[in-house]
Amino acid sequence: MKAIILCAGKGTRLRPLTYTTAKHLIPVANKPVILYTIEKIKSAGIKEIGIIVSPENRQDFIAALGDGSQYGVNLTYILQEEPKGLAHAVLMAKDFLGDEDFMMYLGDNLIMDDIRPFVKEFEEKKELSALIMLSPVQEPSRFGIAVMEGNKIIKTIEKPKEPPSNLAIIGLYLFRKDIFEGIANIKPSWRGELEITDAIDWLIQHKGTVEGHIIYGWWKDTGKPEDLIEANHKILDEIIEEFKIEGTVEASSVIQGRVSVGKNSEVVNSVIRGPVIIGDNCTISNAYIGPYTSIGNGVMIENCEIENSIVMDEVKISNLSFRIDSSVIGKKVEISENDGKPKGVQIIVGDLSKVIVSR
Repeated sequence: MKAIILCAGKGTRLRPLTYTTAKHLIPVANKPVILYTIEKIKSAGIKEIGIIVSPENRQDFIAALGDGSQYGVNLTYILQEEPKGLAHAVLMAKDFLGDEDFMMYLGDNLIMDDIRPFVKEFEEKKELSALIMLSPVQEPSRFGIAVMEGNKIIKTIEKPKEPPSNLAIIGLYLFRKDIFEGIANIKPSWRGELEITDAIDWLIQHKGTVEGHIIYGWWKDTGKPEDLIEANHKILDEIIEEFKIEGTVEASSVIQGRVSVGKNSEVVNSVIRGPVIIGDNCTISNAYIGPYTSIGNGVMIENCEIENSIVMDEVKISNLSFRIDSSVIGKKVEISENDGKPKGVQIIVGDLSKVIVSR
């Protein structure tokens, strides 16, 4: 079995962060989102992975991930020239996939459940054309929804106004080569895209062999800043097992709870209250770093407070009279404070930005 990860989307809901960084490469707990996906796929025994990329982000992925060997997988980059839908992305991967069964994973989705039972069920049920991962949600009108009879999916509906079901399609699919026949028999939707739900519905109508696999654990589409912050919280709390101090923590500082301090990083006269991850080559001085904060490499934070936030590489934050909370701060951003009013701000800024807060 092979896998494809769909990463050609523009990430418009995460702008301005995604003007300079593909959304799948934005770090959560100091690791790009896509690495959690790769690790999940590898855990199911799949090592041949195709990454569907766009002309704009292809080089970013190659620079970040290489050939995948450092992660124990083989990565192939597959170009989707235009955003013509999920089914079109699958079509672009046809040569890579051949006639093999395959997993399709939306690259901005994080799923905490073990996916091995999902793969095992598909391998055992040879009669299935597709097995779709589903999860009950509170607002089904925001998602693609599956309608089921027993284990079988009898219909899929994209973001229905009056949902007939609360079972959301959460971005993880297993297909046999039949799906290409389905794609060949559908037309672009009103959006001008080839919809994977239409191809699945073709399978349902002509093959009758599409089932759902329901999970009840945490999962998240990391498409918005608040989703990244929630995912950061969850991963720091439940996924990362080892926190270690590799840098220098001076005696004047206080470390409470689970905290990692990276190589060549220095903590001076500060309070760090975990869970917190601080990357390499950072300077934290006269500061408070509160729970659920991830700080990238080469960051300087002095004379200020921050918690429940994601701070990317080479950020400089200094001399703030207010606490930064629930924020996502892009690479090389500088935040400082001068005189003036009003105070208090939530910060979601892109790469190479500069913010000066008045007091």
